[in-house]
Amino acid sequence: MSIFEAVIVAIVEGLTEFLPVSSTGHMIIASTLLGIHKEEFTKLFEVAIQLGAILAVVVLYWKKFVDFKSFSFYIKLVMAVIPALVLGFLFSDQIDAMLESPLTVAISLLVGGIVLIFIDRYFQHPLIREEKDINIGRAMIIGTWQCIAMIPGVSRSAASIIGGMQQKLSRNLAAEFSFFLAVPTMAAATGYSLVLKNWKTEGGGEQKGYELLLASTDNLVAFIVGNIVAFVVALLAIKFFIGFLQKHGFRWFGYYRIAAGIILLILLWTGII
Repeated sequence: MSIFEAVIVAIVEGLTEFLPVSSTGHMIIASTLLGIHKEEFTKLFEVAIQLGAILAVVVLYWKKFVDFKSFSFYIKLVMAVIPALVLGFLFSDQIDAMLESPLTVAISLLVGGIVLIFIDRYFQHPLIREEKDINIGRAMIIGTWQCIAMIPGVSRSAASIIGGMQQKLSRNLAAEFSFFLAVPTMAAATGYSLVLKNWKTEGGGEQKGYELLLASTDNLVAFIVGNIVAFVVALLAIKFFIGFLQKHGFRWFGYYRIAAGIILLILLWTGII
């Protein structure tokens, strides 16, 4: 992976990680168009640069994450991430297989887009507008909704926000809680990919993620640059998303997803991807 390719994929990650449009789906499209999707390091890179996006959330909401007097906040996040940890561990191979399928991404983008166009109409009377009023039960249900995003193209952000709104959270609070929940979820996924997961080598062997990362200077530089770019872009994307959501809701994200899904289907049909 070249620095240019790393920057492009990182920009896509930063822009889409916290928007309800599927960062995984967009990175698959980007890396496929760049011709690097089949490379093992690319697959690791697409998970590892989530560290930059995680840091963007912590920086923007640092008062929330360093308020050690409010242990209930941390407990809710821990409990909410458990469903994703369990299902991610049990179905790791199946999830990896789906990540190889741009068609799955296209279908998920289309279906998710249709859902987002109408979602605001179904949740018009929220009861919970502050994080402190979210109990552990609601947090775990939101975390369970998040698991739908293990299907590439669904969007972790979209799934957890819809889960939050289904649990009577206001639209803005559902988005913010989705950001909070992203931190332990993405940290766990990144840690697993770097420390525990085995990745294939060109010689047919296997090595841990951190070994693949340190296998060459190019890999390490791409990782560092990618995380820096993802961090900066994610900061801007989160600020944009909250402001846009307040004014327009989810409808335009739905239209975008449908357009992206149709374009991807056309690229697949014509053999470009």
